[in-house]
Amino acid sequence: MGCPFKSLGNMNRRSFLKGFGGVAVAAGAGYGARYAMDSVSGSGGSVIIPFLGTHQAGITTDPQNQTYFATFDLIASRRDDIVKLMKAWTQAASRMTEGKTAQPLQQDLSKPAGDNGDALGLSPAKLTLTFGFGPGIFIKDGKDRYNLAKQRPEALVDLPKFNGDQLVESKSGGDISVQACADDPQVAFHAVRELTRLATDIAQIRWVQTGFASKPASGETPRNLQGFKDGTQNPKAQEFDKFVWVGSEGPSWMQGGSYMVVRKIRIALEHWESVGVNFQEQTIGRYKDSGAPLGKKNEFDVLDLDAVDKDGNFIIPESAHVRLGAAAANDGVQILRRGYSYNDGINFIAERWPPWRQGLEYDAGLLFMCYQRDPRTGFIKIFENMAKLDALNQFVTHTGSGLFACPRGVGKGEYIGQGLFEAA
Repeated sequence: MGCPFKSLGNMNRRSFLKGFGGVAVAAGAGYGARYAMDSVSGSGGSVIIPFLGTHQAGITTDPQNQTYFATFDLIASRRDDIVKLMKAWTQAASRMTEGKTAQPLQQDLSKPAGDNGDALGLSPAKLTLTFGFGPGIFIKDGKDRYNLAKQRPEALVDLPKFNGDQLVESKSGGDISVQACADDPQVAFHAVRELTRLATDIAQIRWVQTGFASKPASGETPRNLQGFKDGTQNPKAQEFDKFVWVGSEGPSWMQGGSYMVVRKIRIALEHWESVGVNFQEQTIGRYKDSGAPLGKKNEFDVLDLDAVDKDGNFIIPESAHVRLGAAAANDGVQILRRGYSYNDGINFIAERWPPWRQGLEYDAGLLFMCYQRDPRTGFIKIFENMAKLDALNQFVTHTGSGLFACPRGVGKGEYIGQGLFEAA
């Protein structure tokens, strides 16, 4: 039986569901009503972060509460197909960040709608979609499959194998990355689902990871699963041009972009929570309650790496996490950390060696993401020492990894990565 309603007009997510009950009764089936969403949420512009701009949103944007990170492997053989996908993704991303469906919806209900509809009734929730290109889009298995090899930035290197890495191949790498962030997990998941659908026969998902970063009501720095404040030591806004955004040294399509390193880091929470707070603080180099550096009172006090106690020992130990990651210990280099905690459930263990004799372990930790102007002088420089010397290494294992070149922002009438594909 056909639906008697030709259209519900230009409705947003909230207004659609507000009147949904009466429409459903009249139509005889809830999803039978035709609908369209060509206007943004009425809850105010503050929930909308524009997709278009000089820089991609989701990099220096204040972190939202949820993330759904995904990487894709390209399966298309022609560069024109990749361009087609980038154009479709640009249109969909622009619409979804405004609270619209990924595509205008079909009025013929015998056909797929153009959007699954699982985000109907929800606000844009500060959704951002940040795209990156991995080394495989330029050269893969020794082949320049899209004639893009000459456009590969020098900074887009293959990450070295770091001390202690236990990387899972199926949870690392990828030709394209998509970081969806929002204050609603369903909005973020919906966005990646719709992008995946649009990529049919062109790209397929390689790996995904969800994450969360709940914000304290007081507005203080969020805490990670180890109970410590996470995100204190980041460059300030006035330093972004120096440390985050690519300048004239990069190819034109990357100028105004940034390089993202992602690492999936499992934390042995069972081990961590069995040690004393003093030991935890010595491991991190900060007080657990206040977040202040050891020997200081306030969270944002400057690290004093030269301070010693009465016995001549460094107050912030030489193996402390914050010391090894500090700008002062890395020739002034800084990276913009944008990490999220993750929880993938538990693993049951039949037997474990001392001191871990419990029968289960959490598959949980940190989805570490950072942005920088050059990973060679950023993450790689910083982490090479941390991988060898950081006291935190006894509690963490890096199981996933990737490096992606996130191009400059998209202007009106442009598509994602247009400068790359048209320069080739």
